[in-house]
Amino acid sequence: MKNLYEVRLSGSGGQGLITAGMIMGEAASVFDGKFAVQTQSYGPEARGGACKAELIISEKEVAYPKPVDADILLALSQQAYDQYKDDVKEDGVIIVDSSLVKYEKGKGVYPIPITQLAIDKVGLKVTANVVALGVISSLTGVVSYEALERALLSRIPPGTEEINKKALALGKTLEFKDNI
Repeated sequence: MKNLYEVRLSGSGGQGLITAGMIMGEAASVFDGKFAVQTQSYGPEARGGACKAELIISEKEVAYPKPVDADILLALSQQAYDQYKDDVKEDGVIIVDSSLVKYEKGKGVYPIPITQLAIDKVGLKVTANVVALGVISSLTGVVSYEALERALLSRIPPGTEEINKKALALGKTLEFKDNI
């Protein structure tokens, strides 16, 4: 595992990416004992506008809080993919929601129908962000699954624990291969 990861979670408002970023940051810092800085930005629209959460996760103190070139890009919308795909390191990972995004095949590109899986396997479209967290943990090891689960359970509304645990586990158990 690397000592420092630059992570960008991107998509549209309403997909839960800001929440996913907060969960990932908490998992890394509180439960995995790493240093983490999380920033976010979103358009003026309540839902549907561009949205991103960015994290720096490191074994050492973080000197600069914004990713320059991401090690990991999650793209849950076409706009996000088009805007950020070129800002990923050469050896980086691009996780693209293939149920929503047309993407270019390439080394390090992992097409996964995240939203469709959330609908079909979990039963709730709004859990796509949690499925994506499971995918990121399993594929990259940037945060541990156990830490993600603990952070997730500390942030979700009471009564949604089982459905969210199911979504996280789904993301963890998927098989991955890059699309070259």
